[in-house]
Amino acid sequence: MLTRALGRTPYYVVAGGLAVIFLFPLLWNAWASVSPQPGTAQDSGHGLGNYRTLLEYDAGLLQYLLNSTVVSALTVALTLGVSLLGGYAFARFEFPGKNLLFLLTLAILMVPYATLLIPLYVLLGRLQLQNSLLGLSLVLAMFQLPFATFMMRISFEAVPRELEESALVDGCGTAGALRRVLLPAVRPGLITVGLFAFLAAWNDFITPLILIADSEKAPLPLAVANLRQQSMGAVDYGATEAGVVVLAVPCLLLFLLLQRHYVRGFMSGALKG
Repeated sequence: MLTRALGRTPYYVVAGGLAVIFLFPLLWNAWASVSPQPGTAQDSGHGLGNYRTLLEYDAGLLQYLLNSTVVSALTVALTLGVSLLGGYAFARFEFPGKNLLFLLTLAILMVPYATLLIPLYVLLGRLQLQNSLLGLSLVLAMFQLPFATFMMRISFEAVPRELEESALVDGCGTAGALRRVLLPAVRPGLITVGLFAFLAAWNDFITPLILIADSEKAPLPLAVANLRQQSMGAVDYGATEAGVVVLAVPCLLLFLLLQRHYVRGFMSGALKG
């Protein structure tokens, strides 16, 4: 027992060191957001003055949170819906050019997405979706689909075909087998894809910067980046740090709640039955 514990000590040391490296900036930022800083609403003592400034900034914190929530929810729904069907088709059906089409889908990952924003901006204008949360969600979902489709394909391939064949023998159609048998089996992959899509949509800055012109429709990252004092355009670092804390909390909570499924989703490709 002691030998086993000593043998795992290097792993604990490395894991603890990585935890400190990643957690220290978040903890320091949370402390700084309530600490006194010259030129901020919290200029003396510790308190929530910076959060009050963030709450009252421009259209208001609640509006920006609502915008980010709507964009993230739409992005997750679109990503999950399309990648579920696409991953199922690539994993279970045989059709001409399947592997080539899959490689082309993955090749999109090699294109810097910032280079696509201007053409997409023009396209959204023609579709009357410029400066809209729906248009922003469509673009963010499009950027997530290559990785999401890849994840869902390996998740479906990890499920033994015998399960689906048994459902078909019992009278289920293809849609019924997908809904009743395969969907529960690939739930960890779905959670992993959904979590990635949420984090990307919740934290994205450059895409709303290009596609959103109305400040009342801006998601929270764009609002935090635009946060300025009224005099001489100086950055209110206290309120900005408070905004970073508000941005980080939902991401941390979701990851802590779903981390088990997240790890299982990534391991699904190594467990092909």
